[in-house]
Amino acid sequence: MKKHSARVAPLSACNSPVLTLTKVEGDERSRESPAPAEAQMQAGAEGGGRVNRCCWKCSVTQVKKIFWGVAVVLGVCSSWSGSTQLAKLTFKKFDAPFTLTWFATNWNFLFFPLYYLGHVFKSAEKQSPKQRYRECCRFFGDNGLTLKVFFTKAAPFGVLWTLTNYLYLHAIKKINTTDVSVLFCCNKAFVFLLSWIVLRDRFMGVRIVAAIFAIAGIVMMTYADGFHSHSVIGIALVVGSASMSALYKVLFKLLLGSAKFGEAALFLSVLAVFNVLFVTCIPVILYFTKVEYWSSFDIVPWGNLCGFSILLLTFNILLNFGIAITYPTLISLGIVLSVPVNAVVDHYTSEIVFNSVRVIAIIIIGLGFLLLLLPEEWDVWVIKLLTRLKVRKKEEIPEGNGDIASGLPNKSRRTRPSMSSFAH
Repeated sequence: MKKHSARVAPLSACNSPVLTLTKVEGDERSRESPAPAEAQMQAGAEGGGRVNRCCWKCSVTQVKKIFWGVAVVLGVCSSWSGSTQLAKLTFKKFDAPFTLTWFATNWNFLFFPLYYLGHVFKSAEKQSPKQRYRECCRFFGDNGLTLKVFFTKAAPFGVLWTLTNYLYLHAIKKINTTDVSVLFCCNKAFVFLLSWIVLRDRFMGVRIVAAIFAIAGIVMMTYADGFHSHSVIGIALVVGSASMSALYKVLFKLLLGSAKFGEAALFLSVLAVFNVLFVTCIPVILYFTKVEYWSSFDIVPWGNLCGFSILLLTFNILLNFGIAITYPTLISLGIVLSVPVNAVVDHYTSEIVFNSVRVIAIIIIGLGFLLLLLPEEWDVWVIKLLTRLKVRKKEEIPEGNGDIASGLPNKSRRTRPSMSSFAH
């Protein structure tokens, strides 16, 4: 017994100081090694604990992502609708859409500095601005951002960026902001059609239906005002803006591929440099030719111009970098939600008439936009979900019948062990 007591003392001291030595050898063995059933229960408890912790972490992560998604959706919706309404208000005092486009595009220069500030605060391996710039320049090729790359890969996108914003702002002068915002949602359908033709993306029937909805909505929106020249020009301008936006996205994917956050920030800042160097002459020409003329710089509403630029910059930041904290689909929903916001504002500030044709057109375009947000394998997911539901229904019926039928045999099997114990 002395040998046994020498073995158990350390175990009892490590695991629980309250344990006392027993004189029965079998008890000591049971203390040294748990029974197989107990070991299985402990292993099951530990495994269950790990699964619960993993599920808890996943659920917390998803909740955080959804929470940030709601915040980003509200930010996208408010910044996009706010910039549209502020542009409409600005044109009452300052009728210069191209100058406003040029002024707002210059603010894109802040993209890379803002990204670098985020890199400094968040990244563990901090780099100098020059090092970070050189690393992001690899996006343009092995030689970085050369003069040739600037004119071949950056300048075309600078032109498309300017045309997209100018046509959108010029359309706001012609028609109400509700029609402008809902028609611009058609750019998602144009992106799909161009990607299907140019990039040879996967054909999806539901997206073809969405594109048809977009085209039908454009026609109905034109018909809503009776095909007046003023409204037709405005609608054509918005459709042109949506087309330029779609061409920008498809060409970016074709020529440059996908970009990381730092590379995207640098690219947008380069567009601002292109705007300053090569687009500045156009507002000057428009001023002296009196196409976009203002008598004095004192009457320029600088507050509106800066406010519009800040809202547009915020919108582009959320649109390009919001995917770091939430789902891309939620970000796209913010653009659709700006339509009812603009409709409410127009209802109280303008003489817009929401006739049946206009309302149906808005619903059709919005539905087409939502269909385009469906993932590529949505049909496979739906089939799997329906299959699982059918299997569960089939399993529930036999299980219910089996429980009723096996009630008496189960009771007899439970009583047999007790009878055998009495026999012993």
